[in-house]
Amino acid sequence: MESLGRHILVEFTGCDPDVMDDVQVIEEQMVEAAEHSGATIINSTFHHFSPLGVSGVIVIQESHLAIHTWPEYKYAAVDLFTCGDTVEPWVAFEHLKKAFKARNYSALEMRRGTIRLLDSALKLKDARLDTEEKVTPRFKRNIWFTDRDNYQALSLRYTGNVLFDERSAYNRIRVIETYAYGKALTSGNRLICTEKDEYHYHEMIAHPVMMACQNIERVLILGGGDGGSAREVLKHGGVKHVDLVEIDEKVVEASKNYLPFLSKAYDDERLNLIIGDALEFVENNGDVPYDLIIIDGPHSSGKPSKLYTPAFFDRCRQLLSSEGAIVVQGESPKFNEKAFKQIDQNLKQVFGIEHKFNMLFNVPTFPSGIWSFQVVMQSGKDPRDVDQAAVKLFVSQKRTRYYNYATHMAAFAMPEYVKKMLN
Repeated sequence: MESLGRHILVEFTGCDPDVMDDVQVIEEQMVEAAEHSGATIINSTFHHFSPLGVSGVIVIQESHLAIHTWPEYKYAAVDLFTCGDTVEPWVAFEHLKKAFKARNYSALEMRRGTIRLLDSALKLKDARLDTEEKVTPRFKRNIWFTDRDNYQALSLRYTGNVLFDERSAYNRIRVIETYAYGKALTSGNRLICTEKDEYHYHEMIAHPVMMACQNIERVLILGGGDGGSAREVLKHGGVKHVDLVEIDEKVVEASKNYLPFLSKAYDDERLNLIIGDALEFVENNGDVPYDLIIIDGPHSSGKPSKLYTPAFFDRCRQLLSSEGAIVVQGESPKFNEKAFKQIDQNLKQVFGIEHKFNMLFNVPTFPSGIWSFQVVMQSGKDPRDVDQAAVKLFVSQKRTRYYNYATHMAAFAMPEYVKKMLN
């Protein structure tokens, strides 16, 4: 051995941009590259940056493998540093070139620590080093999932365990295990919900309006394929039938197989699951009116989808009973101000300002932490007009974790900045 280490500096160009922006895939391929090269892995730390790019390092007993990517340029800078003569860094290089689908590359190898130029300070320790027990360190993974836009991001460290990972016609659906929030359901690079705080959202999408109406028998849920909204709706004994329309079957599959705390509603005979397009469903159905319509779409990256247009809301109005209500996932006044305002305006345009109400509540893992539901009461009743004793009894019997009488009332109290935002 002529040198202490070998150092290869690599530039991969023409890479697959989707791979370059996927922290999970890059971490997996870097781990495999290290293993194939003969290295002993100690830990891995990888992070996704806002809005694009992944940076990470695999610490090996023989030194490290590091990377940073620029997906927008289809480019990755890779640093392969190995010590001793038991690891072959060029094996790692070949693996990564194939995994990243690189069209071109440049690579420079340097020898680090030329032995004949160094003085050893270990002569007195040689005997002890030779007799010490060799322990293979345990491999620790440190990977970060990031939900972000161009201006801000939320990152959760996860274990590296991916329980479900499949692509549908609409997105890549995954279930990962996070350290702080338990299992998390993701769509693309966005969090749908996490085990530790999903009940903030799902309890508030159902109980405030249902406690105010009291006579809800038929419910339509558009979206919500994870089952959380249906779970809460079905806690109300007066509900006789729920139609749940979810366009992405993979969301339902992931929830049923790996998120039982969400998907228990699918075992209730009152629930009718329809895999299909919500737009088509509301256009082609409506012989029997609904007492409650919940629009439970995922949060958007800026502007609302077709599920939030005046035309769609007007069709929903035609499906409502005379005393019916609508609850709309209303975006965040902090994170998606434009969408939040547009949904408010569209609902007022269709139903009138006197029928329109807003709710705010917190979800720690949603962008900005503050989120909204926008509510329509067809009857004009104020949703704050509820029986306090009935709410307390419901909370006690159903063991809610976020919803109670105080959070019910507080949700309808708008901060001054929101009042001004909505005129």
